[in-house]
Amino acid sequence: QVQLVESGGGLVQAGGSLRLTCTASVWTFSNYGMGWFRQAPGKEREFVSAISWTHTTYYADSVKGRFTIFRDNAKNTIYLQMNSLKPEDTAVYYCATDLAPFYSGSYYGRNFDYWGQGTQVTVSS
Repeated sequence: QVQLVESGGGLVQAGGSLRLTCTASVWTFSNYGMGWFRQAPGKEREFVSAISWTHTTYYADSVKGRFTIFRDNAKNTIYLQMNSLKPEDTAVYYCATDLAPFYSGSYYGRNFDYWGQGTQVTVSS
């Protein structure tokens, strides 16, 4: 029903920056909220950030002030700009959507049903 493709991961030194990209193959992309999650080795997947169809943004406390999520509906794409990266940001980053059109509630704790394949981010100290 939807394909999500992430890119932009890589190896960066602590303090550096990366920009992740997620492109969705879905009609009416602008109607849906999108999110970023990450999973570090030996840990559970955790919420990083989300953006609603109205462009309201949500961030985990651990990334507030360092990461920025934004979207370009003309390109069916969301981005995660990651600055001041830390070794603890090392993880596989996943893009996700709930495909719930015009959802107006909070994205904190929300379930996402559709996931990309992930992109590896490694931050060296």
